[in-house]
Amino acid sequence: MKNWFRKSVQPETAEATPPATIQPLAGAEHVLRRLEWTVLRRLDGLLQGDYRTLMRGTGMDLADLREYQHHDDVRHIDWNVTARLQLPHVRVFTEDREMASWFLLDLSPSVDFGSGNQRKSQVSAEFVTVLSRVLTRHGNRVGAMLYGSGVETVLPARGGRPHVLHMLHAMQTRPEATGSATTRLDDLLRSAARMLRRRSTVFVVSDFISEPGWEKTLGQLAQRHEVVAVRLLDPLELELPDLGLIPIRDAETGEQLLVDTHDAGFRKRFTRIAAQREAELRQALMRAGVDTLELSTDGDLVDAIMRFTDLRKRRGQSSGAAGKGQRKLPNHLKAAA
Repeated sequence: MKNWFRKSVQPETAEATPPATIQPLAGAEHVLRRLEWTVLRRLDGLLQGDYRTLMRGTGMDLADLREYQHHDDVRHIDWNVTARLQLPHVRVFTEDREMASWFLLDLSPSVDFGSGNQRKSQVSAEFVTVLSRVLTRHGNRVGAMLYGSGVETVLPARGGRPHVLHMLHAMQTRPEATGSATTRLDDLLRSAARMLRRRSTVFVVSDFISEPGWEKTLGQLAQRHEVVAVRLLDPLELELPDLGLIPIRDAETGEQLLVDTHDAGFRKRFTRIAAQREAELRQALMRAGVDTLELSTDGDLVDAIMRFTDLRKRRGQSSGAAGKGQRKLPNHLKAAA
């Protein structure tokens, strides 16, 4: 049963949800306008123009050195200076407000699932569209890598509303993944690591239902870039209701199994395995050193983004308070370093 869950178990009753309509570019324009009116307007009012919390924008130009504090990012420790002074020091970087943002989009079959009115793929498309529009309105460039059975499409980082429209259109019209191969998220992350030479903000948008091995690559990517894991989930993946005897199909391999959800013992085992996977996934993301934003098919996109921005703002304030009033490295020691 654990093996089945790892492969993304999905009741066939969810297949009754009509597939997303493949729309022409005019359809993408309609979706973008709807999101601009319903989501972006709400964000404008709630964030009051403070969009910098969505993207920290730390550049690579060294501006200063100071003593390490408890809330500092250990990746910024300057080990040469630390060894010479016998006291940990971190590098302080200048802010690059024009840093590009990249969306690594897992569009494998397991993402095309939803037990309610929305599928995870629709939530993904709306999140990417909204955030891309926010960033491009403030002078930033956005790009995307689309993964299905492999890395299928790379959209270079550009600015402007037409480019956001092009990205949404590419997500809507991509061909369905064929074959019985399971998701290898590691392939997407490795491709991004090879391609992204300049430091960027990277949003990994996935349900993280994948073959193992991606955790280490994600951590390596986070050492060079500002990485945010955007996790897509559906309530039915966490707990099964009593639906009686139902067929369950692996969305990626097509394998089927008939299960009796009326069996309370089966439902408890499913919930226990789901909870175990939740704990393992969160531990893996924590070890990789990335921030996590969870988007549920039954949730509100604006509420999720606001919770995420509040978290990043609190972290920034605590980090700033910890370093406030600390001694900076004297000029003669900077020269020695």
